[in-house]
Amino acid sequence: MVHPTEREIFAARIVPHRSLSRRNFRLLVMLFSTASFFTSVPFVILGAWPIAGLMGADVAFFYLAFRANYRAARAYEDVSVTPLELVLAKVSARGARQEWRFNPSWTRLERREHDEFGLQQLSLVSRGRSVEVAAFLGPDEKAIFARDLSRALSEARRGPQFS
Repeated sequence: MVHPTEREIFAARIVPHRSLSRRNFRLLVMLFSTASFFTSVPFVILGAWPIAGLMGADVAFFYLAFRANYRAARAYEDVSVTPLELVLAKVSARGARQEWRFNPSWTRLERREHDEFGLQQLSLVSRGRSVEVAAFLGPDEKAIFARDLSRALSEARRGPQFS
């Protein structure tokens, strides 16, 4: 049985959104390569063979850009709230981990909103320290996350339930 002070009130893993799956990425690269090949054939026939090399370089840069994008997608943030502690862990794409621990009673969620574009930035603020959270999310998802985290912080401030 979990002790009431260790009961997790809220837990979330925030990851960057990628709309293209690995399978579809391969398909896209194959289509782009095929189109590049067939587009460069007339240039080679006409004697402008350097164009084929440049189009091959385009395919290589296209592939490398998407690979870098997928590598950056390995980053994530973990947020968990218990009655006694709020833990924020940020893990970079390279695996470097930074962790912040806050007392939920002294922590508030600070929002920076834009009239036209919605919620732009969320920060956890406690005793002079401020850390941005949920930077990967868009304005709508950030607003939902802020609502859920605010509820969890309110519940944590009430203290552990021993009944």
